[in-house]
Amino acid sequence: MTTWPIGQLPRTLETIDRLLITPPAAPDLSGFPRFGAEFLLFGIKEARACLFAGLFFLSIFLVPRGGLYGLPRYDLLLVIALAIQIWMVWAKLETFDELKAICLFHVVGFALEVFKTSGSIQSWSYPDFAYTKLLGVPLFSGFMYAAVGSYIIQAWRLFDLRIRHHPPYWMAILVAAAIYANFFTHHYIGDYRWYLAALAIGLYARATVIFRPFDRDRRMPLILAFILIGFFIWLAENISTFFAVWHYPNQIGAWSTVHLGKWSSWTMLVIMTFTIVASLKHIREKIYIPH
Repeated sequence: MTTWPIGQLPRTLETIDRLLITPPAAPDLSGFPRFGAEFLLFGIKEARACLFAGLFFLSIFLVPRGGLYGLPRYDLLLVIALAIQIWMVWAKLETFDELKAICLFHVVGFALEVFKTSGSIQSWSYPDFAYTKLLGVPLFSGFMYAAVGSYIIQAWRLFDLRIRHHPPYWMAILVAAAIYANFFTHHYIGDYRWYLAALAIGLYARATVIFRPFDRDRRMPLILAFILIGFFIWLAENISTFFAVWHYPNQIGAWSTVHLGKWSSWTMLVIMTFTIVASLKHIREKIYIPH
């Protein structure tokens, strides 16, 4: 029986990524066969970009609610998430600079979680016991926000993303800060989400994301990409609440679909996350800001 040399794993993953980023060109491919090839490669690249999120949410589905070997579920999920993150850096799937940005998502996400689950707000709650709960929030929760950042970072590399007509950074940062602040202030001074959404649409109206699923560039309005990512996060949230990882007040008696309005919240969070990722040096090089 042969064993897989663990030291060769990063090299193998690097080879796979290289093949995904620069697949053999097929200039004569057209019509439905080209559509099928591009659609297939697009799906494979998306799955690869979701590596952290996929492994993490797979753990959510597989770990019993009662935990394993005396370790509560939330604590075990933290251990698994840390192991995945360490492995991704070790395998050079993420750089240390990217890890710094991901750690920022942890801080931003955890602060939001503490506020939203506090006794005076109670937007949602984590019902199970854990040793690694801080201020009522399990520490693994920060990885759910980090998973979004990890996806954007990985997708940027795999799809050779380039942004055209990105707004000035100072404007993007101000909008992202206002979006984050509204998650807190709407409990006291009103929800300005739709005003901020209109502002974001205007700000990114001309912005286009150029991506390469196969051997040709394709284009999409950047704001549409934000909306689509927000939708799939909303779907993942429905699955997570179904498995009772956390629940909203209307889900305490019996599970029900997460309110569709959360889709807009996740879309706004994606805009904020994108702004943080765009600050990375190697990513800024592929962002064109008209002067």
